[in-house]
Amino acid sequence: MHPVTGSRAVGPAVGPVGPAAGRLSADRARLPRMPAARPPVRSRADPEAIALLHRAARVLIDELPRLTDEVVALMREREPVYRAAAIDPHELWRDVNDSLSNNVRSLLYPKETRETARSVSWRIGADRAAQGLPLDALLHGFRIGCTVVWEELVETASCEDPVGARGLVHVASDVFNFVDEHCTLVAEAYHEVGRQLAWHRENRFRIIVEALLDGTARVSDFPEAQEVLGLPEQGRYAVVALDHPGPGPGAPRPPEIRGGGRTVWHTGESTARAIVLLGDDAHPQEVARGLTVPPGARAGVSPAVTGLASVHVARLLADTALRACLATGGAALLEEHYPEALVVSSPDLATALADRMLGPVLVLEPADRDVLLTTLTAWLDADGSAREAGRALFCHRNTVLNRLRRYEQLTGRRLHRPRDVVELSLALAAHGLLSH
Repeated sequence: MHPVTGSRAVGPAVGPVGPAAGRLSADRARLPRMPAARPPVRSRADPEAIALLHRAARVLIDELPRLTDEVVALMREREPVYRAAAIDPHELWRDVNDSLSNNVRSLLYPKETRETARSVSWRIGADRAAQGLPLDALLHGFRIGCTVVWEELVETASCEDPVGARGLVHVASDVFNFVDEHCTLVAEAYHEVGRQLAWHRENRFRIIVEALLDGTARVSDFPEAQEVLGLPEQGRYAVVALDHPGPGPGAPRPPEIRGGGRTVWHTGESTARAIVLLGDDAHPQEVARGLTVPPGARAGVSPAVTGLASVHVARLLADTALRACLATGGAALLEEHYPEALVVSSPDLATALADRMLGPVLVLEPADRDVLLTTLTAWLDADGSAREAGRALFCHRNTVLNRLRRYEQLTGRRLHRPRDVVELSLALAAHGLLSH
């Protein structure tokens, strides 16, 4: 009574199911185990009604080819998915015929054939889930088959014994208990395989993203990455690195990224990274400006790279930009923080440079030290203008000049020399980044 409701290669008619579905469908060891049968419901039908049912069922066995034609025609008429070019009509007919044969025989020998019939229903539900056939279409096909068989049973019994055929009403509950059991089996198998496939897709998605970011993806992997992730092999990309406290309730959700196209996130223990597809004219600066970083978190944005093969390079640069971001938080675009990036790329050298350029300042009393460091930073930010630095610090330009001269006296450096200014700039960056 249970028609097989689709061929073994549904394909595009129900949407792409990807390589994972095919592997799962073919590998029986990975399919879920069928649950044990519940104790059968005791029949309330009298022996005469059961005997009539059996005689009618024996007639139906000889009529299976005709019934299969009818069921397949109704399925194709009432469910568009069965009219799809991807479904092989010959295979569809064969599967429906096999299923009808198995389940009609279960009416004659319920104890002997119950487990075989249940296995057929379980397999159908599992296979159709792996192929991507919609569950409602699957169950609709099942109900069509049940209706055709029941109507044929009634008609056959009526021809043999018009009066006695009324007794079939007493076995109707038995028949539809059977239908309910098998509908439930089909749905359970469908959902179990659906959960397995969802896990497989999510796991495959994660593995591919991780391989792109860490540089272990091979050229032969790029077509699959393009299919699974929706990222073109030769697209322009930037990578965003975001620090967070780790997975769990305390971890911030990845922020929305503006200024780019499709975005794919990968979350690690302490850092979340996003591969951002850039448009032809988009710039990572737009990504950095549009990035809403959670309070207390920091983010780094890489320069643009071309192609999936270069994503791991962008990841390294984004990580460097993240380390170059101040502890106070925010987003750092690497192209705007190259000095800081140089500092964090070699912490030992940066610490040595900070000691060399700022050592005498750092040993001053905290208040005195902070005034000098703040003034030096403001003067560099003002492009060497004491007047502009004074405005930023709310003091006179001569005060700024006096503080700069004091720095020169303490360190022996000369701020009119470009080399000393460059080293001072790097030393201040190192102090700001590495002293926390």
